[in-house]
Amino acid sequence: MPASTSAPLEPFVASSADGFDGLRLVHLPFVPEIRLHLADDAIVLRARLEAQVGPGLTPFWANAWAGGQALARYVLDHPQSVAGRRVLDVASGSGLVAIAAAKAGAAEVTANDIDPYALAAVAMNAAANGVTVAVNEGDLLDGDGGDADVVLAGDAFYDPDLAARMLGFLRRAAAARDVRFLVGDPGRGHLPDRWLTVLTSYLVRGLGAAEDAELTEVSVFGRAG
Repeated sequence: MPASTSAPLEPFVASSADGFDGLRLVHLPFVPEIRLHLADDAIVLRARLEAQVGPGLTPFWANAWAGGQALARYVLDHPQSVAGRRVLDVASGSGLVAIAAAKAGAAEVTANDIDPYALAAVAMNAAANGVTVAVNEGDLLDGDGGDADVVLAGDAFYDPDLAARMLGFLRRAAAARDVRFLVGDPGRGHLPDRWLTVLTSYLVRGLGAAEDAELTEVSVFGRAG
């Protein structure tokens, strides 16, 4: 699918200098190679979005979650994990991990999310970082990842039901084509570690969400085999 347009979010960026109800382009302290448009205040941003377009999904894409930051850091530090490969970033949110994969030399990168505003954020953030990221809107978790060689999932195990579906998706992808996958998770308790191996751990502070603002140990996992 071609890259999404960032147009739906442009008014929120334009107003961010006037108050704390918009998006601001910032460097991430833990991943300084990447800039993202993040919410000054995600709660206020959500209220403003709902006032303009009606009730919708929580704007998780306006935060830089600790699991995504850790996974992006790992990919940039280990470019061989994605270089020359087709990469699928599921539950992409802001596109942070997808952008890291593109910077690390992936042959193709697709960011997937169920929220069209997330995909607009991916387009805006990819442009800000000078990389190309395709987007795919919709729920892919009943499939097996299509033709992806590598599947990335940053902070996608925060809910038990979602975690169960995500694990099923990863298992099908691994069985179908022996896909490589990497997961970043801050120990939310829903990630079964019996099938995974810890590749590394970092201390990371999330950006944009009060509940994720503490310094947290985040692990990057890969398939144990």
